[in-house]
Amino acid sequence: MPKKSSPTRKPTSQESKRRALRKALPTRPKILIFDVDGVLVDVRGTYWRSALDTVHYLTGKRVTYAELHQWKSKPGFNDDWSMVAAWVTALGKPLSYEEARVAFEKFYWGSDGKPGNVRNEKILVSARQIEKWAQRYELNLFTGRTRQEFSYTFERWPATKYFRTIITMDDARKKPHPDGLQMILGARDPRTALYVGDNIDDALAAREAGVPFLAILARDEHRYGERAARFGELGALALLPRITELEEVLTND
Repeated sequence: MPKKSSPTRKPTSQESKRRALRKALPTRPKILIFDVDGVLVDVRGTYWRSALDTVHYLTGKRVTYAELHQWKSKPGFNDDWSMVAAWVTALGKPLSYEEARVAFEKFYWGSDGKPGNVRNEKILVSARQIEKWAQRYELNLFTGRTRQEFSYTFERWPATKYFRTIITMDDARKKPHPDGLQMILGARDPRTALYVGDNIDDALAAREAGVPFLAILARDEHRYGERAARFGELGALALLPRITELEEVLTND
């Protein structure tokens, strides 16, 4: 009597999702480049809170995270100082970039003995995970932070040593200019890299540099559908709700 073959196991939803995401990658990346804010670090209580505090302080108007996301969805506003200057000006109080920076930093760093919002920073990925990625890929950072802001959070983090190159806003033109990505890659083929970011300016910089881009966008974010569609228009290969799910995209079956 012929032996019955065992039924083929159907892939789980997680397996199907992982395969779909991996299929979106044109080639297996050799180089991983990460944005910092919103990707490796939760900035809702730091940069975003400082932006809202600054706008309220300068205009007297209560503003919301929903409004902040509307501004963040516009090109050029990965830089919070630029965003605050434009936002306050739009509310009827003309403000220069430098004035926005000075006011913002009082809330971010703290002033007059009052602690700043920077104390609320939280790293979203473990040092062990970074170490594991470093064993398989070259790791780099391209951030809109200043070197001082970067050092405050990362100089004591044990995983910082695994990043080959760290480009801050002190080292290259601000996003959406692709200079930081180009400095990291040099003469190497941009298609061998993958840039992971969470902002429109990240997507624009990646497109200009010819680097495949993957967007981080939590499903509960304001205007998720609109932002997801915009990332798609700009060439994002896929969306992930958090950086820790990148492992599922990169892991072999």
